[in-house]
Amino acid sequence: MAIGNLKLENPFLLAPLAGVTDASFRRICKEMGAAMVYTEMVSGKGLYYKDKNTEHLLRIYEDEFPVAYQVFGSEPDILAYTARELADRPNAVLDINMGCPVPKIVKNGEGSALLKNPDLIYQLVQAAVNEAKKPVTVKIRIGFDVGSINAVEVAKTAEAAGAAAVAVHGRTREQYYTGKADWSMIEKVKQAVNIPVIGNGDIFSGEDALQMLDQTGCDLVMIARGAQGNPWIFRDALALWKGQEKPLPPTVPEKLAIINKHCEYVLAEKGEYVGVREMRKHIAWYLKGIKGSAYLRAEVNQKKSFEEIRELLQQLK
Repeated sequence: MAIGNLKLENPFLLAPLAGVTDASFRRICKEMGAAMVYTEMVSGKGLYYKDKNTEHLLRIYEDEFPVAYQVFGSEPDILAYTARELADRPNAVLDINMGCPVPKIVKNGEGSALLKNPDLIYQLVQAAVNEAKKPVTVKIRIGFDVGSINAVEVAKTAEAAGAAAVAVHGRTREQYYTGKADWSMIEKVKQAVNIPVIGNGDIFSGEDALQMLDQTGCDLVMIARGAQGNPWIFRDALALWKGQEKPLPPTVPEKLAIINKHCEYVLAEKGEYVGVREMRKHIAWYLKGIKGSAYLRAEVNQKKSFEEIRELLQQLK
């Protein structure tokens, strides 16, 4: 498995998720077996105008390598600048987002709005490829809406412009995350291009990841919401892919150990005030499905220190 000159140990990747895939969560997923992890979306304009938060999003650690920076923008000049500025950073891949459905992104002509303009997609990819010293990839959806399914055209356009791989989320922009992902379109993209295709959408178990590979013929699988509160999905997918028996679900003590490690990473990276508030959602995801945890999930939102959170979670032992 390779993307350009980057060799990957297995086909399972952690998707970029705004507000979720910060360095702390990426490190947890890497430890669980993810072959590559993606940053949250980084604005090309934010980089151009020296936005402080942008620099924070670009911070990566050695124990999460290889990492893909995911950037977004709709101006070739800005993406060329972005690729040039990031060329000597330690990321292994530069990924361009062409699938984000969020209204403020789409309204600016970025994210999934680009699906309406394949000519501009060609210019954006080419501009980045010309300046980057590493593989440039794109992440798309199957179309903007049900009346404009054009993933095959967009993927072929990206390939012609020099993209090293294309990730396809099997939904339209208008679907957001509702309904069912159309894996048949991922298969059609795989049959239409010669670069690696990364399948994305509705991967909530190790079995789903293997089925995506088998059903679509895609080269790699990108796991998004299925990893929230369940980084063990990478461990499970990896075991099944190797022909091994699927590991038993994590026990409550195992979950608590990962929560504690995650909290330690966040505390070191962001400090307590920000860290506690960002961990609340992660802890709620980790606790989901544990008997009697509904009360604790609500209580976590009232805690203001990691020590208070640790004391609260002791009730699960």
